[in-house]
Amino acid sequence: MDFSYADIAKMIDHSLLRPSLTAADLEAGCRLARQYDVAIVCVMPFFTGRAAELLAGSDVKAGATVGFPHGGHATAVKAAEARQAVADGARELDMVVNVSQALSGRWDYVRDDIAAVLAAARDGDAKLKVIFENCYLGDEHKIRLCQICGGLGVDWVKTSTGFAAGGATLDDVKLMRDHSPPARSRPPAASATSTRCWPTARSAARASAPAEPPTSSTSSNANSRRARISARSPSGLPVSTTAVPAGPPWRVCEAVHRSQ
Repeated sequence: MDFSYADIAKMIDHSLLRPSLTAADLEAGCRLARQYDVAIVCVMPFFTGRAAELLAGSDVKAGATVGFPHGGHATAVKAAEARQAVADGARELDMVVNVSQALSGRWDYVRDDIAAVLAAARDGDAKLKVIFENCYLGDEHKIRLCQICGGLGVDWVKTSTGFAAGGATLDDVKLMRDHSPPARSRPPAASATSTRCWPTARSAARASAPAEPPTSSTSSNANSRRARISARSPSGLPVSTTAVPAGPPWRVCEAVHRSQ
């Protein structure tokens, strides 16, 4: 599985989520993402509108977080946050599950929580990633969450926010890939993992890719749904987190901006 420069660029979600980033930092990050033609810039909710303005006319989309980073917001708050982000121009949403309710086995609550945000995303023609925060979960929780997300038809599942006690592992990527449905008749799920180097990111992409790559997707569809990775580039770009998909067309998900 070889990757061109364009493939790599469109695997990157350039995330600008550190609370210490200033308005100038956020604008510079959006311009950098536009320069390198990455897949998306994921920003703090208040900056979504400005990010959309800075990215207008490019192939780089604006994205925003929902219930980030702990996932403990009430469902109504998450849904309102999602609707506002979409109204401000977000084309992808990254929501965090309610970890406490997942650990408590309250799966109906967890499903309804995700469904409410998904409905808000779909109403605005946006896509949804669901972050599990795997360092707090057992494999049985991760598997159940993959099943719930697959049943609802969310676009990707992700391992982590980058702000918890631990990050992602290739084992998690493989587990989530194995327990997410193939996406030939519905949106694919995807998993996220963290990396600081290209070899690790490439391994994550390979771990999460389907056994058979898509053969009938249009070029634009494949590009919009491909596995996403992130890695520190030779030029020293401050990006360091990744994500990978569960079914065709495949894609890797996130690059978290880290101030140096």
